[in-house]
Amino acid sequence: MSVDPLVLMTDVEQATERLVRTAEGMDDDAVGEPSRLPGWTRGHVLTHVARQADAITNLLTWARTGVETPAYPSPQARVDGIEAGAGRPIAEQVADLRAAHEKMADAAAAMSAEAWTFFIPARKQPAAALPWVRLREVEVHHVDLGLEYTPEDWSDGFALRLLREIVSGTGPAQDMILRPYGLEHPLTIGTPTDTTPTIGGPTRAIAAWLAGRGDGADLTVSPDGKLPTPAAWM
Repeated sequence: MSVDPLVLMTDVEQATERLVRTAEGMDDDAVGEPSRLPGWTRGHVLTHVARQADAITNLLTWARTGVETPAYPSPQARVDGIEAGAGRPIAEQVADLRAAHEKMADAAAAMSAEAWTFFIPARKQPAAALPWVRLREVEVHHVDLGLEYTPEDWSDGFALRLLREIVSGTGPAQDMILRPYGLEHPLTIGTPTDTTPTIGGPTRAIAAWLAGRGDGADLTVSPDGKLPTPAAWM
């Protein structure tokens, strides 16, 4: 699914503002409370989202200038950066989120049409894919805060694109056929046969379930039985 990266940056702007509003409603005690991600507090999630914006800025700079600028100096530096910022007061977390987003938005605005086509070896993708990477990060991790924002708040377009991405990138897992409501053609994982289970339901619910952000309670299985176990994602 090809979408103008600058159009997606508008979606990133809106998603980020929603995340910031949620963060502004937290207090300092909430920062240290568990998120939906095992071993991470809400402060870990917020700091990770901020640092990932910095990572996208680095990759956009690489694409624009041709000077190799990795997303993170090293895997350990990524981990250390999240740990270092996780316990900060909520006001600092919010300011960091805003600053990191603005820097990334400026980097995106500086991109030429040619720069968007630059292939980033480390990601095996063109730079034009980065706004989607960022949008996915903000929307999914907003849910991971475990507050009022849920997959039900995702837009139809976001949920469908996320679903298609998960399906196309799923590794070894149980075969299944997916029939999101309103989608003319089913999506398949693996190599379906006559006995392969068919999962039906709202697009948001299927996407959330496959992404590990929903329990699948709204989904149906045919023939009758338990929901398959989806492959781990992100």
